[in-house]
Amino acid sequence: MARKRNAGEGSIFESADGRWCGQLDLGWQNGRRVRKYFYGSSAAEVQEALLKARVDHAAALPVAGKRQAVGQFLSRWLEDAVRSSVRALTYEQYEQHVRLYLAPAFGKIPLHKLRPQAIQRFIAERLAAGLSPRTVRISLFVLRRALAQAVKWNLLAANPAAAVDLPRIPRKQLVTFTPEQARALLGAAQGDPYGPAYWLALQCGLRRGKLLALTWNDVDFDAATVTVRRALERIGGRLEFVEPKSTSGRRTLPLPAPVLAALKRHKARQAETRLAAGGAYEDGGLLFPNSLGRPLEPRMFNRQFKAALQRAGLPFALRLHDCRHFAATAMVAGGTDLRTVAGILGHADPSLTVRTYAHAVPEAARRAAERMGALLGEAKA
Repeated sequence: MARKRNAGEGSIFESADGRWCGQLDLGWQNGRRVRKYFYGSSAAEVQEALLKARVDHAAALPVAGKRQAVGQFLSRWLEDAVRSSVRALTYEQYEQHVRLYLAPAFGKIPLHKLRPQAIQRFIAERLAAGLSPRTVRISLFVLRRALAQAVKWNLLAANPAAAVDLPRIPRKQLVTFTPEQARALLGAAQGDPYGPAYWLALQCGLRRGKLLALTWNDVDFDAATVTVRRALERIGGRLEFVEPKSTSGRRTLPLPAPVLAALKRHKARQAETRLAAGGAYEDGGLLFPNSLGRPLEPRMFNRQFKAALQRAGLPFALRLHDCRHFAATAMVAGGTDLRTVAGILGHADPSLTVRTYAHAVPEAARRAAERMGALLGEAKA
């Protein structure tokens, strides 16, 4: 007489098409009964799958049959492992790459049948279709991270995405302001409500999101510093203030006298704007709000910057981010050590600073040699 199975142990039976089927009851989840089905050519094969599924369920691991598709897995991975562990903007970027690139390419492939060859072919096809190498690399980063989680969850024995060759990203020539162009921009921005933002971008290398999140409480006129605490980002169609990605992103930076003077003039002009707007002004203490005191739309800030370029007679191709490159290049070429430059820029890894601004290192070495030459010049051999 066949042994009666206990609750939650699973049942095995032969289906009408001759295959064996196993059913595992996972109990109630979100108000509904959840069951998983496993198929095989023999009762023993299904019994083995059921045994593994029961062990995973007891260990609070995801339970999935061999027929789980890559698309299904990626959806569950986003919700179960990603949403609660990364910033909202990062989750939005992961979800976008899954929806636009990964799910269309691999969604219907059974998870256990995904092979490195298919992933390598995806890279070649996306590049041939005109997708940038950088975008393809990001998609592969997302897929590799997802499949690494599948390995941790015992859904895969190995990560097939770890065995592919990533596309090479051509290194672009770094564009930056010259000192003459930087001075021209600042001259054209005198009286501009966002002129002091260009000062901070050129002096401290602050990105747009950091500039637009600064408040007057972040500026210490007595200590001559500004503290970076957060950034303004668009998440899910809404502007939100977010914390820095790492502790290096939160930093206090010294400000020279010209920048402090520009900020003091800006604060006085902003007080006049606030009085003129009356009750319509929403004073959140922002350094660079819109005309009613609310967070400034980043695209509007870009348009203001382009208008300043036009007034200064500078190339329209220059970007606000090139102010950051100017700050870093000027510091490195002037002899500032790379670890200090990395701290000012908010780089968590100084090696990123070295890779990005290596072109300025020879100039720094030349200046160091000149200083040593001046120091030792009076000595006689």
